[in-house]
Parts: sequence; structure tokens; C-alpha cells
Amino acid sequence: MTQPTTQPTTQPTNYRSPRSNRLLFIVAMGFLLGVLGCAPLLGQEATPEPPGSTAPARQRSAIWQPAPGTSWQWQLRGTIDTSFAVAMYDIDLFDAPQATIDQLHAAGRVVICYFSAGSWEDWRDDASDFPAALLGNTLDGWPDEKWLDIRQIASLTPVMTARLDLAVTKKCDGVEPDNVDGYANESGFPLTGVDQLAYNRWLVQQAHQRGLSIGLKNDLDQIPDLVDDFDWALNEQCFEFAECDTLLPFVQAGKAVFGVEYSGDQTVFCPQANAKNFSWLKKNLDLDAQRLDCMTQFSGGTPTATPTATATAANTATATPTVTQTVTPTVTPTVTPTVTPTATPSGTPTPFATVPPRLTPGIGVYLPKVNR
Repeated sequence: MTQPTTQPTTQPTNYRSPRSNRLLFIVAMGFLLGVLGCAPLLGQEATPEPPGSTAPARQRSAIWQPAPGTSWQWQLRGTIDTSFAVAMYDIDLFDAPQATIDQLHAAGRVVICYFSAGSWEDWRDDASDFPAALLGNTLDGWPDEKWLDIRQIASLTPVMTARLDLAVTKKCDGVEPDNVDGYANESGFPLTGVDQLAYNRWLVQQAHQRGLSIGLKNDLDQIPDLVDDFDWALNEQCFEFAECDTLLPFVQAGKAVFGVEYSGDQTVFCPQANAKNFSWLKKNLDLDAQRLDCMTQFSGGTPTATPTATATAANTATATPTVTQTVTPTVTPTVTPTVTPTATPSGTPTPFATVPPRLTPGIGVYLPKVNR
């Protein structure tokens, strides 16, 4: 019997064996993973290096964004008293020794570094780096400072970015730029609110690119426009001038409001500050170590001594307070409490001053400015 002849099977011209398909799949997946590995993480934006930045590279997964009720200390004069159990210290960028910053970090404190972003100060090491054309009127009552023409951002960039780079080098966690309301003062330049918003947002961008937290200092009228940009707020004397409600958008956004009064009755303004969930102090005008903390003296509780909220480096997360401090003052203390620092490195602090002491030219000591 003749066996049937087996005809060879003809495959389509585009046929690939299962083995070939597996190989192509592996190659394609490898290419795709390589492309994704070069892209930013899901939900984050790529952060470009600031132009001309000389700051050392550092890894920071989050920018500090404190929740309302965060404790703090503000000292810009004298040897820093590091003994206070608070979450944040605000100290001078130029004058604070590196050893002090390191000591504060070792104790778990966040370190914010102060500098003036809207005025030229003749005692600073970089004073000669400012183009003369940028210097305007002398600040009222401050003969060694002049307002800056903040419209000229390109001309200010080398100095201000160098200051931010210094903050990174000194391992500051954030910055407090002062005098960011020149448009509301007699600066000597025709500054507008639009000019100020542009400059303030530029400062935020530059700080965040370096992983630095940044607070809005005073500039109350622009809070509705800037509350989403800045990580926290710092104010002087809002109770004295009856303007504290303008700061509430920060609290409503889950962001801390730090502040001070230099005069007035703490038995009156402290309970009000606590009710608003502000982090308020009474300080001497020369901002030495002396302090009275409204939260600890008038709330019956102890504020947290550790950071309570963070935002991503792209500044997209919303801070959520872990504890909401609600204070309803019912009793007015009959004794005015005072606070003496547990350590006094530079002599016994003076009582709360009513008149600021004069500065010795060239020392570089900040005193509060009331530009009304």
C-alpha cells in the first residue's frame, strides 16, 4: 500500500516562531523600562538646576511645610540659645555659625535662615555685589539699608541665588526672606503689586529648586495671591495693628503662621493667637534669646517639638495637621507670666524692650521694621 506523500506546510511570509516573539517582547520591555527610568517619578515634575547655581548637590525628598501650631524660636542677635525644645529655629543666614546649625540639627530642630531679599544692607559681606542702579531710597529709620528695585530680577539673580546657595551649603532647611513688600513702601522706584508678586514667586521657585522651605514675611495684602506658593507665613505685630485675620488663609491651607508681638498685653493677644492656631511669641525688639511662648504659657499644653507636616519637593502635597489645637480661653490670668530661657549664653536677657537699641554700624544685627 502506497503511503501518502506528506506535503510541506507553507508558513505565511510574516510568520515568527514563539521563540522569536518572546525575544522581541523582552527587547521591547527593556527599551520601555529604560525610557521610564529617565523620566521623573509618577506625580512629580523634573526639577531643573537653577541657572548659574554653584550649590552642592543634596538629596531631599521633601520640603518642610509646617502645620499650624508648630513651635519655634526666633533669634537674630547674640549667641544662639539652643536649649529650647521647639520644632524650628529661625536664625541669621550670615551670622549663625555652622556649628550652631549642626547642633540644632543634631537635636532634631528644623533650621530656617534669615536674609533680606528686598533691601541692600551696607554691612553684609556681599554688599559690593549689588549694582548701584538697583539701590533706591533709604528705609525709614534704617540709614544703613536701601530698598532694591525688585523689577530687575535678572540683575538681582547673581546675589540672591548666591545667598540661597549659601543656605544650602550651611544646611539650612529653609529661608525667611525679609522686606518682600517694597511695592507698599516709598522705595524710590515705581514698584507695583504685580512687580512684587513676580519677584516673590521667583524667590519661591529658586528656593524650592534647592529643596528649601520658604516663608512669606508680612506682605499681608498679597496673601490671597501667594498662600499657595509659600510654605508658611511669618508676621510681626498683627495684633497691634488689628490685621491678624488676613493671615487665616495660611491656617485654612494647613500651613503654619509664625508671629511676634513686641509690646502689648500677652494676657490679651496670646489667647487670641492660640484660638487662631497661630504660633505666637512675645519678643524683645532686638530679637535676642528672650521669649514668651503663647502656646505653652496660655494653652495649658505643650506644642509639638518636631515638624508636623511636609510637602513634596515639587510642592504638590497638602500639609495636614496631626493635631488641631483648639483653645477657648475662659480665664484671664491674673499674673503676667514671664519666660526665662533655660540657658543664657550671653548674659541675662533684658526685660521686653519698648525702644530698640541702636545698632553699631557693621555688626549686621537685625531689628524689626514697621513700615506703615
